[in-house]
Amino acid sequence: MNPSRRAALALPALLPATSLAQGSWPERPVRIIVPFPPGQAADIFTRLVADQLSQRWPQRVVVENRAGGAGAPALEAGARAAPDGYTLIAGTSGTLGVNPSVLQRLPYDAERDFVAISNIAMVPLLLVAHPSFPGRDVTEMAGMVRARPGEVNIASAGPATSQHMATELLQLRTGLRFNIVHYRGSGPGMADLLAGNVPLMMDSVASALPQIQGGRIRALAVAQPRRVPQLPDVPTIAETLSPGYEAAGWSGLVAPAATPAAIIRRISADVGAVLREAAVTERILGMGAIADPNTPEQFADFIRAEIEKWREVARAANVRLDG
Repeated sequence: MNPSRRAALALPALLPATSLAQGSWPERPVRIIVPFPPGQAADIFTRLVADQLSQRWPQRVVVENRAGGAGAPALEAGARAAPDGYTLIAGTSGTLGVNPSVLQRLPYDAERDFVAISNIAMVPLLLVAHPSFPGRDVTEMAGMVRARPGEVNIASAGPATSQHMATELLQLRTGLRFNIVHYRGSGPGMADLLAGNVPLMMDSVASALPQIQGGRIRALAVAQPRRVPQLPDVPTIAETLSPGYEAAGWSGLVAPAATPAAIIRRISADVGAVLREAAVTERILGMGAIADPNTPEQFADFIRAEIEKWREVARAANVRLDG
């Protein structure tokens, strides 16, 4: 990778602090561009943090939803905004991690055009099964798939979604071969799983948890490297099938490249303080996610690792989207 591009996401560490950032900022409302419609997970997490920051700062933080185009138009708008700390962007596993490898004409550079602030939440994924599926655990499931390569159906929330890419990563790491059935979102896929039309699905804990708790589907394995608080008895894929396996959705904050370092650090510190409050942590857990505050450098490293991981998967599985 080009060294200059590698450095871009970690830019705050290299830029001098400014008196503007230390003193008068923010003098007017700060907006956060969310590349999805209201009610989507990234929107909910962003609004939670925006509301808390509005209470800490002398100016309000407003959320601007710009849905469509796999999030690319919203990210492009954010990249072109003035780097003055008054425009932030909700960057996600899809828009920053996956899009660089699957969209042919991406109107932004995920590494060069943004500076990392902090992640907000990890959204764990997991394998779930219809109660009629004969494999009682993930090891039995793997044995059945190996015995019938390409025949066992597994639902996906759509091409290049985190659920789809997690399934492709599982195939790449284990040699398993599913028949991936794409739906227009997690909801339709879950509906067919509940109806028994597909036996398996890779879905988010947030989406699947109510169905698991109601006994309508069974949890087989979590895609996080560690077990999740919401399902402590469900093993991970890493501990059962593929050591080191990790896949999750996530949503965090970035800013246009060249935003002053002092502003970035202030936002990151305040976001971290918000996410460490017990009430906020519990609320995020209740939504099936995990609060994940970190420093700009840590978040930059994480984004780069995600881009590299999903680039490998996209190439191996030939995952492409028009656009």
